[in-house]
Amino acid sequence: MKIALVGKGGSGKTTLAALLVRRLAAIGRPVLAVDADINQHLAVALGATEPDAVALPTLSAHLPLIKDYLRGANPRIASAAVMVKTTPPGAGSQLLRVVERNPIYDACVREVGGARLAVTGPFAEDDLGVACYHSKIGAVELLLNHLVDGVGEYVVVDMTAGADSFASGLFTRFDVTFLVCEPTLRSVGVYRQYRAYARDFGVRIAVVGNKVSDAQDAAFLSAQVGDDLVGWMSRSAHVRAAERGEIRPISALEPANVATLDVMRATVDSTVKDWDTYQQQAVDFHLRNAAAWANDRTGCDLADQVDPDFIAGPDALAWSGQLPATRS
Repeated sequence: MKIALVGKGGSGKTTLAALLVRRLAAIGRPVLAVDADINQHLAVALGATEPDAVALPTLSAHLPLIKDYLRGANPRIASAAVMVKTTPPGAGSQLLRVVERNPIYDACVREVGGARLAVTGPFAEDDLGVACYHSKIGAVELLLNHLVDGVGEYVVVDMTAGADSFASGLFTRFDVTFLVCEPTLRSVGVYRQYRAYARDFGVRIAVVGNKVSDAQDAAFLSAQVGDDLVGWMSRSAHVRAAERGEIRPISALEPANVATLDVMRATVDSTVKDWDTYQQQAVDFHLRNAAAWANDRTGCDLADQVDPDFIAGPDALAWSGQLPATRS
C-alpha cells in the first residue's frame, strides 16, 4: 500500500513518518520510505547523521536514468526526453516492485536506520529564483505511477508541508493520506483545507493527532475532526530523545504510541486497492499537464503516450513476466 504523510509545517509529520517506517521494518514488513519534502529531514529522523544524510544519492539527480528505465520497451514513448513526470505506464513499460533489484534502486535507495530510503534531494542554491520544487518530486510521481505494491508491502512518502502537496497529481498516488494534526485551531484549519481539496478526487484522508498532552487535547481533536481521527500520538520522551540526536530502538517507544502506529497500519491494510481508478487518475493528470505545459515543452502531443488498454497492477506484472515478490 502507498501511504502519504501530510500536514502543516511543524506538525511532526516527518517524525511520524519515520516512526511508522521503523515500526513496519521492525515487524518484518517490506517498506520503502521516500522523502518528498522540500525540507529533507527524513534520513536524520530515521537515524542518519547530518553528513551521511547530505551524502545520500538523490532521485532528482538520477532523473534521466529513472525515465530511461521506466519507459522500457513502451512504443508510445519515443525517448526519455519526452517522458514527463505524469507519463503513465503502458504496455512495454518497466514496472517496479517495492522490494527488488533494479538500476533505480541500486542508484538511489540506501538503507538508513534499518529501512530502505530514497530522497528527492534538497532545494539547491542553483534552483533559487529559476525552479520550483515540483521539478524534483516529479521523480517520485513517475516512480509511484510505475510501482505495483503487493499485499503487506508499503511505500511511505513524507510529503512537503502545507497545501503545496496538492500542486501536482502526486496527491492521488496514495491508498491512504495521513494528515498529522496538532490539537490547535490552526492545525484543524489545515485539515479542513486538505479535506476540501481531496474530496473531489476520492483521496482518503485519515487524521492522526500529534503532540497530544491530555484528555482535553484528545477530546478537542475528536470534536473537530470526527470520524476521520484514527488515533493520536502523545508527547513522547522517545521522540524528544531523537530530537537531541539519541536514536532509540523503536521497541522503546511508549506502548500507547506503538498502538497508534499499528492502528495506522491496520487502517491502510483495510483499504481496498482500486487499480482501475489509480490508472485513470494518472491518465487524467497526464492529459491535464500535457495541455497546460508539457506538449509545448516537448514539442509532442503527449496524449499519444496514453495506452487505453493498460491498467497498472498485479495483472500487469504477470503479463510482463515480473511476478510480485514473495515473502515467507
